[in-house]
Amino acid sequence: MRARRTAAVVRRTVLAELPVFALALADPSTDARPPVGPLDPARSSVEVQVSRSGLLAAFGHDHRIAAPIASGRVQSEGGPRVELVFDARSLRVVDADLSESDRERVRAAMEGADVLDAGHYPEIVFRSEAIEAAGEGRWSVAGTLTLHGETRPIRAEVALVDRRYRGSAPFRLTDFGIRPPVVGGGTVRVRDEVRIVFDVAIAEAGP
Repeated sequence: MRARRTAAVVRRTVLAELPVFALALADPSTDARPPVGPLDPARSSVEVQVSRSGLLAAFGHDHRIAAPIASGRVQSEGGPRVELVFDARSLRVVDADLSESDRERVRAAMEGADVLDAGHYPEIVFRSEAIEAAGEGRWSVAGTLTLHGETRPIRAEVALVDRRYRGSAPFRLTDFGIRPPVVGGGTVRVRDEVRIVFDVAIAEAGP
């Protein structure tokens, strides 16, 4: 008798909560859902972090390269997908410890034929291929990066923080046919592995 009463209470509780779950699933504006739509370049930042190695690495410079987003989108239709597009000719050196002339010198070398060859390969593109949950508000995103005319696999670890997607992804320059720059007869060189760090926001809906 007691078991039947307990079962009846459980059924009533579940039936009472079902409309709440249904409403949350049906409401696309709920804060529980990851934001989707076009990215907002003005409220987003993407940076490439380049470090140095070699015998005299202490006398060289690590570099921070800002990569303004040309276009991008996070979408859920047909399965979750992400795409980001950059213009290699718009990359900017933002090292605080370099003069403006030195930053321009580094930028010119970076865009030149020996590194990005931005004149021949102006477009940099990331496209996701698989997105796996890695915990609450966290994902491991596998995709491809097209850089310097080469397309290679890359993986980013992403977290949703304050309705913004934040994370990073490492890759090797040599995977894209780029020889890490060397100066000082090889005593200072750029490390092969660099890291993309991003903090991107979805464009706010208009009125």
